[in-house]
Amino acid sequence: MAVEQANRNTGTSGNSKAIVFARHETFHPRFGWLKKGFDRASIDSEVFLREDAPVRLGVGKNMVRSIRYWCSAFKLLKDDQPTKFGQQLLGQEGWDSYLEDPASLWLLHWKLLEAPNLATAWDVAFNYFRQVEFTTEDLFYQLCEYRDREAPRISESSLRKDVSCILRMYVVQPSGKAQVSEDSLDCPFTELGLIHTAGDSRHYMFRVGQKPSLPPEIVVYACLEHHARTGSPAKTIPIGNLLYDLGSPGLVFKLTESAICDAIEVIARRWDQIRLSDAAGKLQFSFEDEPIELSRAILDGYYRAGR
Repeated sequence: MAVEQANRNTGTSGNSKAIVFARHETFHPRFGWLKKGFDRASIDSEVFLREDAPVRLGVGKNMVRSIRYWCSAFKLLKDDQPTKFGQQLLGQEGWDSYLEDPASLWLLHWKLLEAPNLATAWDVAFNYFRQVEFTTEDLFYQLCEYRDREAPRISESSLRKDVSCILRMYVVQPSGKAQVSEDSLDCPFTELGLIHTAGDSRHYMFRVGQKPSLPPEIVVYACLEHHARTGSPAKTIPIGNLLYDLGSPGLVFKLTESAICDAIEVIARRWDQIRLSDAAGKLQFSFEDEPIELSRAILDGYYRAGR
């Protein structure tokens, strides 16, 4: 299958990156794939290029390419080498080596949309597509508009493959089928409940608001990481920015103002460096220390507390 990629820089989510479509070989990330790909690449960084890669990974040839892609897209591997984040999450002494904690799926969803982004359709769907209720065609047309502006050579078939993959990745598939094929198996990311069917099989809806399985530590981590990406030296962030800016936790996690504020208030009770303040009627997230260091300390603290 031909990979559709425009190797030029663009400004999605406020960062320069290549435009990448349909590199998943039509497969959504399945249960066990990320761990399997990370572990095999940790032993042999050329495993995906080996002639016997399908045997080593126990999947078909196209699936090998898909696993390699997803491991890179989720920032677990870079140039087929384990990243620091990959080691922290899935290493032998990692935070959650077998992805048993739903928080880890939220964290991976965040990393997927973080720059450098290798899943352009996902970036468009979560950051630029502002319809809460939509059809497959609505999302497809949004991708077409983006494609026409940024990468006109990308084929419509690639966009349709990405739309299909996004929906299979996040929407629980209907049960009760006479036959359940391997292709219809749910993706672990359906557990996030970000998108669900709305009335019939043609209509979908983003679930906006509180997410029961999303820990406040992940939300505050994302707030700090997002602010650090802006390059601003300020130690305060308007809550509106965390809700509506491209690449913000509000858009990526589909949160409301109250959901973000509740998360900040919970962490503020545990971390003296974190505060939620009201400046002239505008809610602000205030923090002390360097945002990247603080965000990673909060994340590490969450996983260590769970052990």
